[in-house]
Amino acid sequence: MVLLEFSMYPLGQGESVSRYVARSLEIVEDSGLDYRCHAMGTVVEGPYDEVMDVVRRCFERMSEDCNRVECVIKMDFRRGQSGRLAGKVASVEEKLGRAVRK
Repeated sequence: MVLLEFSMYPLGQGESVSRYVARSLEIVEDSGLDYRCHAMGTVVEGPYDEVMDVVRRCFERMSEDCNRVECVIKMDFRRGQSGRLAGKVASVEEKLGRAVRK
């Protein structure tokens, strides 16, 4: 399983690009994969091929009407492990002895 964090946005579409990001989030949601959206990107958890397919579909959708698209990807693979999207945060919270802000 992989955890993949990505931030994808068009350039040259004005100061606010949330409508483009929202279209990507629909693709992520429709994938059925576990994910978390935060202020600077989205983290998706799942098998490599499925996660990469989500990123590809987001790129294809955004590039339909945007001439320039920027994407930053960070990925963590750990064989045999799942549930890390929540588990990694829970591990830190356990060590802190309290919940972190979400």
